[in-house]
Amino acid sequence: MIILYKKDEEVGVLIPAPNCGLTLEQIAVKDAPEGAVTKIIEDSDSPDTDFIEAWESDDKLTEVTINLTKAKDITKDRLRVERKPLLEAEDVKFMQAQEAGSDTSAIVAEKNRLRDITKDADSCKTTDELKALTIKE
Repeated sequence: MIILYKKDEEVGVLIPAPNCGLTLEQIAVKDAPEGAVTKIIEDSDSPDTDFIEAWESDDKLTEVTINLTKAKDITKDRLRVERKPLLEAEDVKFMQAQEAGSDTSAIVAEKNRLRDITKDADSCKTTDELKALTIKE
């Protein structure tokens, strides 16, 4: 069991520690933001926690959904973090190739692929598609 809460536009989750000695209701009172609406649900009934920042709900927590636009932004941020060291490595390869007078077209193509990877999130229709996106070819 977990505790969902909503305060203003923020939807969050509280996951009780095993054997904490408190009831779920006591945890909700103690740990949820002051004035938040809370609801106790089964773990399996919660939306995908990979996109918790994209959770949305009505004021009564009737249903929690994932805002796909926000989930796409979260995915783009993840891809940017993943590609950063690869782009840096390609920059080094590019400089070395230039110094050696070697062909840089493959390096430029890879840098462009890495830069454009975030655009793939725009065509995704589900969170499963977003989670499947990777910087690897």
